[in-house]
Parts: sequence; structure tokens; C-alpha cells
Amino acid sequence: MIMSEYRQLTQAEIEVLENNVCWAEDWDRVMVAEGFKPYNFHRVIFYGDIRLGEFNKQVEITKGFFKHSGINDTTLRNVTVGNDCLIEKVGNYINNYTIGNDCYISNICTLETTDDATFGEGSMISVLNEMGDGNVTIFRELNSQLASFMVKHYNDKGLRQTLHQMIEDELRVNRPDRGYIGNNVKIINAKDIMNTVIKGDCEISGAARLSECTVMSSTDAPVFIGTGVICENSIICDGCSINNSVKMQDCFVGEACQITNGFTAEASLFFANSYMANGEACAAFCGPFCASHHKSSLLIGGEFSFYNAGSNTNFSNHAYKMGPLHYGTLERGTKTASGSYILMPATIGAFSVCFGKLMHHPDTRNLPFSYLMAYGEECYLVPGRNITTVGLYRDIKKWPKRDKRSKLSKKSIINFDWLSPFTVGEIMEGIKVLTALREASGDNVSKYNFHEYVINASSLRKGLKYYDIALRIYMGAVLKRAQKEGFFGRPKSIVGKGRWTDLSGLLLPESEELRIVRDVKSGDIDNIQQLLDRFVEINNNYSDYRWSWSYQMILDYYGLEEITEEDVVRIHEDYIKARRAWIAEIRKDAEKEYSMGDVEKEVFDDFLEKLDHEIDYEN
Repeated sequence: MIMSEYRQLTQAEIEVLENNVCWAEDWDRVMVAEGFKPYNFHRVIFYGDIRLGEFNKQVEITKGFFKHSGINDTTLRNVTVGNDCLIEKVGNYINNYTIGNDCYISNICTLETTDDATFGEGSMISVLNEMGDGNVTIFRELNSQLASFMVKHYNDKGLRQTLHQMIEDELRVNRPDRGYIGNNVKIINAKDIMNTVIKGDCEISGAARLSECTVMSSTDAPVFIGTGVICENSIICDGCSINNSVKMQDCFVGEACQITNGFTAEASLFFANSYMANGEACAAFCGPFCASHHKSSLLIGGEFSFYNAGSNTNFSNHAYKMGPLHYGTLERGTKTASGSYILMPATIGAFSVCFGKLMHHPDTRNLPFSYLMAYGEECYLVPGRNITTVGLYRDIKKWPKRDKRSKLSKKSIINFDWLSPFTVGEIMEGIKVLTALREASGDNVSKYNFHEYVINASSLRKGLKYYDIALRIYMGAVLKRAQKEGFFGRPKSIVGKGRWTDLSGLLLPESEELRIVRDVKSGDIDNIQQLLDRFVEINNNYSDYRWSWSYQMILDYYGLEEITEEDVVRIHEDYIKARRAWIAEIRKDAEKEYSMGDVEKEVFDDFLEKLDHEIDYEN
């Protein structure tokens, strides 16, 4: 730890330092720890106020190669250095910095804090609309919920001003007076690091420039910043890797994100477990588990989550479903600057998938889990098709396993339920839309025209079937959980009834979101931590809120006054039938893919074996 008490150098220590070609503007301003020894300092120049710890240990600079701690070939001005650091080959200088214990800093150019440094905190950026006014303030405590809340309610001027003031209050209390480097930090072969806070256990190797940044590294979730990285006015959270000539400006990078291979980002947000490579982002809101792999991918002016950006016009590489190259079809959608979820018509034979809302026209938003395909000049809508695909099944299983965040660095909340009041509510609306279409045009037609889309009659019938399967799976699963968790029966609270929404990973009743708005504006929530705690509280109450919503849904679906034990048996039987029908459809999808010759026999057999074990989860 940094020493709280220092002494002046003895004359003998000054003589040793001078014999080692060290020089001080004023030796009286060079203060040292009680156990300080001067022997491992060579060619060091001291300006201003200097504080030095003890230098007794060996430092491992690479595997099996140790050098004694100390300072060599360096110019320091107004610097505090903790215990057992090795600092050497600083080409320019280190100015106005506090450096922790056990750090290794070598072959860098400049490390400096200037006047009015912000460390990347407090600036407002504009996401969803790259030419618009700023709508998200980036700072170290930001998470996907708070960012989504800011964007969603930006037009509420009173709320916007209150949130901005709360963040300013937070920054005024916590902003350091100069840059600091935490314990066990390694910085080598880097050029300029200006006005940057680097927390403990971070490694920076070969970075070109860090300016006005905060790096939230930690022992259980270290950060790596690699070769050629230029990062300006940005926040990088625990467990991230930024590498291979990434250029990033005015960005927030959440926990366990990877940004690599020349990716360029400006005024964008990346939250938990996102992976970005090769492409570009501008004014993008990338919620949890977003991925972009291709050079031709530009994420601009959209809000994404559980999303895999494909190349050019393909929104995702869904052709890979059973094999190891599949990256995901479970998507909560992409949102435009106006707040609409969209699916872009792809090239002939290609398709895109939306988990959540589908919106190319205002009235198409309530057809979730659908395919949108283009053949020539016509766009075909296949409602509910993705419910019974191999891709969705694999995604349901894989996303929780791919959460690489440490237990101590999970600021953003992620609800992994693929069926929830949020999605099931949209399914119910989808059923209403399809039913109305069929009633309006009758059953003796081959196609239904739905705005600018075409829905084949067979697709409409299957869509209703798939949606009903999903409803019965959901009701049975929720009923089981309610019995297991001890709140089966009529809900004690009405909270949870009505429409649900998604705050970038947090599924919640819309009424609770609106209550937050009221409480912030009234002052009942008067600081950022209280607001973040409210998101956590809502997530902790998810099961109660879900049951309140689901109870009424079950009554309506089965035409009941209350749920009796006999009803429970019936609902459970329907659940098992629906689940087995779902697995059977997924098996058909797998067999179809295997018949095309795209999947190896071993992979196919392994997948079918997993499906066979699904009966283990029925009770």
C-alpha cells in the first residue's frame, strides 16, 4: 500500500543516488519510506514532490525472468511510487501520478496528468442518433440498465436534468485529483498515457495512446490492453480485453467485453460479454452478448442485445445452427433511433431472426420469433418459426454458460429467460394479429397480405401452433417454479400485471419502470447508487412479479376463476405435451440440417442425445 508517513533522505542515501547518476531539483522534496534503500536507482531525475516506497523484492518481468525492483532511466515529477515497483526506460517523463505497489512499468514514452483531467468520466455521448444531442453520460458506475433508462426517457427534460445532476454529484465526490495506477499493474512498450486511471492487476502491452480514460481492472477480473490500441475519453470495465489496433473514442466498454482486430468505435456503448472484431460502431448501443465479427459490419444508430451482426446484408450467420461455428439466433432485436425494432430484408434466400419485436411497419411489432425472408421483390414473413429451431434451442442453453464475468463484477443485470412476461406478452399479441388476419380473409386462401409482407397460409397455421406450444411451455414452467418457491396461489400484489419491458437485460413490469421515473423526479431516489439499487431490487422481485402476471394469464387461457389442484394437473399435462412437441420439432430441424450434409455425424448424434435427455426436466 502507499505509505502514509515518509521521511527525508539521509545525506548518505543522497550520495549513493548521485553516484548512480541520479539528480533532484530539490532533494528536500524527495521523501521516502522508512525502509527505503537507494541502491537500485540509476539515472533517475526528480522534479517537484516525490514519494518513494521500499524496493526490496524481485519483479518477474516475464516467465522465469526476474529483475530487482527499483527505478532506472526515468524522469519523475510530482510522483508517488509504492513498494517493490520496477520502473525503467521512460523515454519522456512521468508527471503528476500515483503508482501503487508491485507495478512493472518499462519502455513507455509519457505518463501524465494535466489540469482539468476528467479520466473519461462525465462526458455525454449520443447513441442511436449519431448527429443528435447527447443522451448518455458515461462514468464508471454506468450499467446497461441505467444507459437504457437514459436513452428511453431522454425526451423527459426534467428527468434528464435530474439524472445529469445526480451523476455530476457522484463524480464531484469520487473524481481523483490526479491519475493513479493500482497495485500489480504492468505497463510495457506503450507510448502516451494521459489523464488515465488504471486500477489494479491491469496489463497494458504495446498500446499507442490512452487519453482521458478509466480502466476498472481488478484481481478477479483483470483488464488487458494490447498492441496498437488508441483509446480516448472512454471507460473500460473489469475483465475486458482491448487488443490489436483497436481505435475507440467516447465509448463505454462493460464487463468481460472483447474488442479486437482493428475494430473502430465512436460514441458507442458495449455491455457485458460483447465481442467486437474487424468492423465499426458509431452511436451504437450494444447490450449484453452482442457480437460483430466481419469487416463489412457497421453498427450505427441502433440498440442491440443478444445480437450477432453478420456481414453486409445478413444480420446474423444463422446457417450455422448445430455445428460449433454457430454464434446465436436468440436475439431480442435491433432498435432504431426512433425506438422501433426492425429487421432488414436480406438478399435472396437469406434470412434474419428477431427475438422480441419485429417492426418494419408499426403494426408488425407483435410477431416475435419470426423469420423475414426476401425472394426477388417480395418479402415473406414466417411467424414463430424460430421457436422450433436448433439455433434457438442451443442459444437457450449456451448464453448463461458464456457469461464470463466474475462474481464481483456483474454491474449489468442479465435475465436469461427466453420465455418471460416480456416475450410471452408479445406472443399473445402475435396470436391476436394472426387470428385477425385469418378471420378477415378466411381459411380458403393460399396467402395472407400483411402490410408489405406475404404470409403463406401454411406459415400462418404453423405460427399459431408454435405460439401455442410456447404459451403452454411457459405456463407449466412458471407454475412449477411458483410451487417450488412457495408463492403458489392468488398473487398478493398486483405489481407485475400489465405490459412488461426490457431495460437491456433487465425484464420488468412497465409500471415499475414508470415508478422509477416518478421517484427520480420527486427526489425519493436522489443519488445514483439508490437508482442502481432499485434496478437490483426489481430483478430480485422478478419471480413475484412474473407470477402476478402469469396467474392472470393462466386464468384467461384456461377460462378459470382460480387455479385448483385439478387445474394444476391439467396444466402440467399440457406442459409436458407441449414440451415434447417442441422437442420433436427441434429434432426435425436438426434432421433436416443433417440431411443437407452440413453437419458431421458425431455432432448430430451428440445433439440428439441432448434432446433425448429433455424428458429429465419435465417434472
